[in-house]
Order: sequence, then C-alpha cells, then structure tokens
Amino acid sequence: MNGFSTGEEDSRGPTDQICCLIDNGERCIKAAGNASYSKRIQKTVTQRRLNLLLDNTARHIYICDFHKMIIQCARTKRRRKDSEDDSNETDTDIPEVDLFNLQVNTLRRYKRHYKVPMRPGLNKAQLSDNLMKHFKTIPVKEKDVVTFFIYTVKTNGNKLDQKNGINSTDTT
Repeated sequence: MNGFSTGEEDSRGPTDQICCLIDNGERCIKAAGNASYSKRIQKTVTQRRLNLLLDNTARHIYICDFHKMIIQCARTKRRRKDSEDDSNETDTDIPEVDLFNLQVNTLRRYKRHYKVPMRPGLNKAQLSDNLMKHFKTIPVKEKDVVTFFIYTVKTNGNKLDQKNGINSTDTT
C-alpha cells in the first residue's frame, strides 16, 4: 500500500494501535485513530515546524486524534493569516475541506462537472490542490443552505427525490 504497513495491520485496523508519532522526542502513547500520517501531512508538519516525527519502528502510519487536531489547527492558522494579509477582513472559523481524501475518480468527476480548466496528467495531490482552490470560490448562501437542510431533515426527503416527483410521504 504505502510501504509502512502490512496486510496484518490493515485487517486489524488502527483501533488497537498507538499513535505512530514522536512528539518533542517522546513517543505518543495515545490510541491511534483512523487518520494517517501521509506524505502531504508530513510536508505540512515540516513547513509549520511542528516538533512531530514519524517513529520508524511503528508498523503503521495512524495518528491519534490529538495530533490530528494539532496539524489541522496549524493548517488553518496559516490560511487565516494569509487571508488577513490579502484583505482587511478577518476570517472566522472556516473549516478546511480536504479533497485529498476523495478518490481520483471522484476528483475527476468534480473537475468535469464544474468544468474546471487545468492541464491533463496531474497526480492526485496536484488535482486535489487545484480543485480545492476552485471549491473555495463557490459562493454559498448560508441562510438558504441551512433552511433547506432543516426542511429536508424534517420532511425526510431530499432534493433529488423532489425533482423526480418522488416524495418520502408517498406510500406507493
């Protein structure tokens, strides 16, 4: 798979393993979650100068939820600081959606659906980064989205069912 884990760990899953990171010289002893310490995350840790290293003796690359949050916060802080430099507005807690977790076929469908222009032959990381830039530009009317979401939950329906003339209240 990625050179770090074996089929044995894959079948067990990360639930009975500890975090694979060394934090300030000490091995973390927290339970590993389902987040993995990928090359992309390693790059973020290096760029943000976080004192985290992958323990080479670990037989997996799963990290605990604590370190996952530290890394996510480091990524978010950088984005907020850059956006404040670009404009005088302050960014409120905007969650970052990581498109890298999606499959390549899904990323390609997104690209095709929104007709996002980019050169062919990009790898998954480049494709997800380019699509992330596009994703951030999509305008969202929060009031409309939240209102529609609440309506959908209360009526147990969804927009696709309504378009097709099917309603969850129909008993046919």
